[in-house]
Amino acid sequence: MQTRPRTPLAAVSAALCTSLCAAGVLAAAAPVTSAAPRPPASAPAPLDYVALGDSFAAAPLVSPADPSNLLCVRSLADYPHVAAKALGARLTDVSCSAATAGDLSKPQHPGTRPQYEALNTGTDVVSITIGGNDTGLVAAALDCVNLLPEPVGSSCAARNTAGGSDKVKDGIDAWAPQFGTVLAEIRRRSPHADVFVIGYGNYIRPGGCFPVQPLWADDATYLQGAVNHLGAVLRDAAHDHGATFVDTYRLGIGHDACAAPADRHTEGFVPTDDAAPLHPNGKGAEAVGEALAAAVRATR
Repeated sequence: MQTRPRTPLAAVSAALCTSLCAAGVLAAAAPVTSAAPRPPASAPAPLDYVALGDSFAAAPLVSPADPSNLLCVRSLADYPHVAAKALGARLTDVSCSAATAGDLSKPQHPGTRPQYEALNTGTDVVSITIGGNDTGLVAAALDCVNLLPEPVGSSCAARNTAGGSDKVKDGIDAWAPQFGTVLAEIRRRSPHADVFVIGYGNYIRPGGCFPVQPLWADDATYLQGAVNHLGAVLRDAAHDHGATFVDTYRLGIGHDACAAPADRHTEGFVPTDDAAPLHPNGKGAEAVGEALAAAVRATR
């Protein structure tokens, strides 16, 4: 049988096929190697966060309650818990309603350890709100209540400023060095921690809103002025001791006790939400916690 001579194209195709097939055999025979997989990057350790303070921090009667210490009337939705969740931090919340600066170093209730004992050299973040009970602000607020309009009753602003001095502000100023001692003790126990001092915020707008809240106009302005004065003392002490002051006053504008119930962050003398009188409700605790978390992120 006579065979046809190959055309140049057929010859090239045959040669190419032979080369590719040989390469395939060699590739199949060669050992398969690949780059070793990289181990996953380890996640940073969560921040070790300790929350100290009084009822402004503990958010009493805000649901859900913290069952670990019922005597402290602390909420699991208080601002420390809100901040810890936002930061992914490991929280030790020892804030306790009615606490004073003295309760930081001694048991406030049977079975309640001193708040300072939660601190250690590994603590990364500390928050604290304290001073409202030490300086008598709660008693001053109650002393300002007038259920009837002027002039039936008496003005707390007039009583406290009679004689040219201000009893409430003088008491705050007298307490100020004690707060400096508190911050120094926090620094001694947790020398590497970032410390955040949280202000008491905005309770009632200038001129008040009588009779929605039972304070005459001048007394409402006076009472918030006293809260602001305590805030200034806390801010100055924070600055002097290398801490960060978180000012919560602006957070409360439009959300004070005079606002419509649905808009309030701070409850009035008769709460309309789950909260103690004259304390942050759940929305207020959330706003403060978010502000604290933002302040922590800004320092790290």
